[in-house]
Amino acid sequence: MLGRRSLRRRATLLALATAGCAHTEALPPREPPHEAVAETRAPTPREEVQVGYATWYGAALAGRTTASGERFDPAKMTAAHRSLPFGTWVEVRCVDTGQSVRVRITDRGPFGHPQRIIDLSRAAAQQLGIVKVGTARVEVRVVSPP
Repeated sequence: MLGRRSLRRRATLLALATAGCAHTEALPPREPPHEAVAETRAPTPREEVQVGYATWYGAALAGRTTASGERFDPAKMTAAHRSLPFGTWVEVRCVDTGQSVRVRITDRGPFGHPQRIIDLSRAAAQQLGIVKVGTARVEVRVVSPP
């Protein structure tokens, strides 16, 4: 006859072996991994203008590698956008003042609030006159390279 310990082991093994068989529903298919860079496309200049807020980033990130692989230089006319392909040129126009600047997308962002649509380099922010205020309502439109 089997001892208590042996019976417990067998009962435990049997419970574990049959536990996986009790679930009969099919699992949902796995979603493919999100590849933001591969899925993005540049809107044509005829497509609608994006309206939202611009912010800027500067010295704290100087010299760091951007998502495109370039080194960030706050003195260059560059920007970060969530979905536009790297190398895309955009015109950013300040709604309040009418001032505009052309920048090249080299990084991803801005992250956080969904109304923030573009992060500008310090040089671009200076040309728009938003360095002191930090943010501005803008229109972003894809343009041809200079």
